[in-house]
Amino acid sequence: MMNSSEVENCLTIQKFCCLASLMEPHRTIISALNVLLSIIALLGNILIFVALLKISSLHPPSKLLFGCLASTDFCVGLISQPLFVIFIFAPELSKLCYYSTILTNTIGFIFSGVSLLTVTAISMDRLLALILRLRYRQVVTLRRAWVLVVFFWLFSTGFSITMLYNRRIAETIASIIMLLCLVTSIFCYMKIYVTLHLHQAQVKTNTSQGKPNETRIPVNVARYRKTVSSALWVQMTLLACYLPFAVVTGLRGVLGLRTAALHQVHAVTITFLLLNSTLNPFLYCWKIQDVRRAVKDAIKKLNCFSG
Repeated sequence: MMNSSEVENCLTIQKFCCLASLMEPHRTIISALNVLLSIIALLGNILIFVALLKISSLHPPSKLLFGCLASTDFCVGLISQPLFVIFIFAPELSKLCYYSTILTNTIGFIFSGVSLLTVTAISMDRLLALILRLRYRQVVTLRRAWVLVVFFWLFSTGFSITMLYNRRIAETIASIIMLLCLVTSIFCYMKIYVTLHLHQAQVKTNTSQGKPNETRIPVNVARYRKTVSSALWVQMTLLACYLPFAVVTGLRGVLGLRTAALHQVHAVTITFLLLNSTLNPFLYCWKIQDVRRAVKDAIKKLNCFSG
């Protein structure tokens, strides 16, 4: 196992130590966990794809955003987690270590970036649905949603290339982007909470004044709250999985810390980050009734075919 000075020297001369500071038992545990999470992410997100194709209650742009998130989660299970396992066991300073480090970082940044931007867009989508109301379907169109999704993929791909030239600058920018997305999402959900609170007070006032034309609004608000609750759970789960990685990345990028202990913790935070792709399908099934029903139907059909 390398000490702090050896890890620092390895990174300084632009070679790759992979997980030099990670002990063999820890490598085995982390790799086994990622293999299991990879399989669950693949199967779970395939079911989510099938469910999203069947349900019609979601507005098409909203469905596209959830589909984009499921696609990145599927790619994480198919590509990122197997690459991370290879990265874990790659011999230090070897060619396998070199190429697995490049692929793990660049591809990981692409999928993580798209996921983060998509979840932020979902929070903004829910806020626009509340503020625009009848104009929402005219402003938030499927074509514009596609343009946004394509931009997310192109931006994340272009940004990940900077990892090949200056890793410290890339990690610094990544920390800033994560912070901006977090602040944006928090603002959106706070605005939603305040608007719903004011709207509820207005409904009570209209009801006390005997205005029957407002009786349909509470039903719409209740339906809207369910969609907001689903998006909020996805946001909180992503935050819980991404925050440890963001903190460690910030310490490595902004402060330039390269200790052996931080190098080891960084490997653990990557596993937490990848865990998000496994948890999302369970959140969809738990919080979105139509998705849960469609997934159950798909599983029943699979059981019939297997029988």
